[in-house]
Amino acid sequence: MSARASISAGPRSLGITAALAVLAVLSLAAAVFLGVADIPMADVAALLTGGGSAEARLIILDIRMPRIATGILAGIHFSLAGYLLQTITRNPLADPSLMGVSQGATLSVTIFLLFTVYILEPGSNTLAELPVAWLPAAGLAGGLLAGGVIYLLAFRLGLSALRITLCGVAVGAVLHAVAIGLIAGWGSARIEIILEWLSGSLYARSWDHALFLLPFTIAGLAMLPVVYRPLMLLQFDAPVARSLGLGYRKYFSIVLIVACALAASAVGAVGPVVFVGLIVPHLARFLAGRNFMLSLTLTIVLGAVIVTLGDLIGRLLGQAEEIPIGVVTAVFGVPLLLALLRTTM
Repeated sequence: MSARASISAGPRSLGITAALAVLAVLSLAAAVFLGVADIPMADVAALLTGGGSAEARLIILDIRMPRIATGILAGIHFSLAGYLLQTITRNPLADPSLMGVSQGATLSVTIFLLFTVYILEPGSNTLAELPVAWLPAAGLAGGLLAGGVIYLLAFRLGLSALRITLCGVAVGAVLHAVAIGLIAGWGSARIEIILEWLSGSLYARSWDHALFLLPFTIAGLAMLPVVYRPLMLLQFDAPVARSLGLGYRKYFSIVLIVACALAASAVGAVGPVVFVGLIVPHLARFLAGRNFMLSLTLTIVLGAVIVTLGDLIGRLLGQAEEIPIGVVTAVFGVPLLLALLRTTM
C-alpha cells in the first residue's frame, strides 16, 4: 500500500468508526424509548437518572433492557461466528447454519421439549409448564455437539476448508430433517413455543438470558487477540499458511471451536436468527475495505446494531403480536445481500 493510500485510509476508518458509534447509540436509545407501551419521554429520561414511575421501571428495566442486552450479545455472537467461519473456510456463504450448529441446537431443543413435556407430562397443555428456562442450555449442548461431530468427520477425512464445509452441509441437512419430522409428528398445541423459538425471537427474554450469553461473549472477545494473526493467515490455503509458519491444524481448530461456541450459545438463547452471521461480515468488509482489524471491529458492532434495530422494527410493526427478529432479518437481509453482491462482484 502506498503512503498516500495509508494516509487516506486513516481518516476513512475514523469516519466509519465514528458514524457507526453514533448509529449504535441512536439504535440503543430508540430501542429503550420506543415500544408497544406508550411511555412519556420525560418518564424514561427520569428513569435513566434514577427516578421515574413504577410502570416505567417495570417496562424499561424488566422488559426492554433485558431483551436489548440479550439481543446485543446475540448479535455479536452471530456476526463474529459468521466472520470467523467465512475466514477459515474461505467460503463467503459460511454462517452458523452451514456448520450444522443451528440445526443441532434446533434438534436438541425439540427433543428436550418432546421428552420433558409431551412424554413425561402428557397431560400438561399450558405454556407456563414448559421448561423454557432450560432451552438455552439445551440449544447450546446440541449446537456444540453438532459442531463437534462435523469437526471429527472433517478431521478423519483430512481437515480442509472444503471438506469441513461439505460435512457441515450434510450433517446440518440431516439434523434439520429429523427436527422438522419430530415437530410435524408432535401434533400438539404446545408446538407453538418451538415454532416461535425456530423463527428467532427476543420475546420474553430476561436478564438470565443475557447473563447466560455474557461469559461466552467475554471468552470469545478475549480470544480475538490470541488468534488475530493466525486468523489473517488462515485466509490462505493450508500449504501457504504453513509456509508462513502457522500451525494450521491447531489454529484452524481453535478458531472453529470459538465460532461454534459463540453460535451455539446465541442459538440456544434466542433461536436461529438467520442472515446475521451471513450478511454482517460482508457488510463490514465492504465498509472497511482491506483493513482486517477494522472489518473485524465493524463486524462486532454491526452485529449488535442490526439485531437491536431488527428487534425494534419487529416490535413496532407487530405491536402486541410482535414480528420475530428472525423474520425481520430475513426480509431485510435478502435485498441487502443482493446489493452487496452487485457492488462487490
